[in-house]
Amino acid sequence: MEEFSEFAGLSRPTVSKYFNDPNSVSKKTRIAIEGALKKSGFRPNIFAVNLNRRRSNIIGIIVPDAIDPFYMALTQRIELIASESGFLAFVLSSGGRAEAEERAVGTFQSMNVAGAIVAPLGAGSRPDTLAPLHRNVPLVYVDSPPNDAAAFVGTDNRQSFGLIVDYLCRSGEPPCYFGMPSVNTNAATRRAAYIEAMTQLNTEPHMVPLPESTSWDFERFAFDNAIRLLKQGVDALPSRTILCANDRLAFGVIAAAYQLGLRVGHGSDCDLRVAGHDDHPLSQYACPPITTVAQNCDEIGRLAIKLLLQKLGEEASGGEAGAEPLQEQILLKSELMLRRSA
Repeated sequence: MEEFSEFAGLSRPTVSKYFNDPNSVSKKTRIAIEGALKKSGFRPNIFAVNLNRRRSNIIGIIVPDAIDPFYMALTQRIELIASESGFLAFVLSSGGRAEAEERAVGTFQSMNVAGAIVAPLGAGSRPDTLAPLHRNVPLVYVDSPPNDAAAFVGTDNRQSFGLIVDYLCRSGEPPCYFGMPSVNTNAATRRAAYIEAMTQLNTEPHMVPLPESTSWDFERFAFDNAIRLLKQGVDALPSRTILCANDRLAFGVIAAAYQLGLRVGHGSDCDLRVAGHDDHPLSQYACPPITTVAQNCDEIGRLAIKLLLQKLGEEASGGEAGAEPLQEQILLKSELMLRRSA
C-alpha cells in the first residue's frame, strides 16, 4: 500500500479511504487511483485488509448444500445485493455434516466477518456450534430457524400447506403425508402444518410410515421407502394422493412409481397423485411435472441480506434503527403451482 500510494502520487490515508469505499473520495482522485491500479496491476490483499479492521466488509453464508438449486438461487441473490452495498459475500457449504458446519463457523471467525446468513443443519448440528458467531456478529437465518426468537426469513409453512392441502382435498382423495428426514426444523414444522390444514378441513390426517433419518439425500430416502411401500400395493398406503414435504422427496416417489409400472397423475387412468413443496427448479421438468407450492427464494435472499445490513447499520450507529425497519422474523407467502402430477 505504501509503494502503491507513492506510485499513484497520493497519500496512504487517501488510498486506504478509496479501498474502503471508492465513493468516499472525489471523482478526480478516484480516476487517478483507478488509472494507477490499471497501470501497476496492484490489488490489495482483501483478507489482510479485513483482519486489520474492527469490522470487515465480508459477509459469511453457510448452506447445507451449495449445489442445491434452491441454495444456489438464494446465495446468488444475497451475493448481488451484498456487492452493491460494498460487501463481499463468502459462501461455505456444510454438506449436511455437523463437523463441516463447525469448520465453517471457525473459518468465518478467522476472517473477521461482519455478519452471517445461515441455513442451519438443525437436528444435525452439534450443540452450540453457531454460538461463537452469535456472540460476535449479527446473524440472520434462512430456510429453517433454530428457534422462535432468531432473526429469520423463510416460507410461511402454515399458509403454503393450507393452500396445497385445500386444493388436493377439493380435487380428489385427501392426501397422506410423506415426511422429510429430520435434518432441520422444517421437518417438524411442515408435518404440523399438514396436520393443522387437514384438521381445519375436518379431514383426518394420515402419515406415510417412514423410518427415522437425518439424511440430506432426500431423493434416495424417498425412492427407497416408496419402493418398499408400493411393492405392497397402492391400497396399502393411507391414500392414493401423496403430499411430500418437499419436491426432492416427490422426485423419489415418482421415480419409484415409474419403476413399479404405476402411473402418476390426475385422472381416472392414474394410480397415484403426487404433490410436493418448494417449486424446485426441476419440478416443472419432472415426468409428470410436479404440482407444488412455490417458495420465493429470490425474495428470501433479498430480505435476508436486507435484514442483515439493517442489523449492521444499527450496530454501527449504536442501536439506532433506520427508517421502516424490517421485522426480526419474516414469513413469505407461497403460490400454488398446478401441474400434471396431481
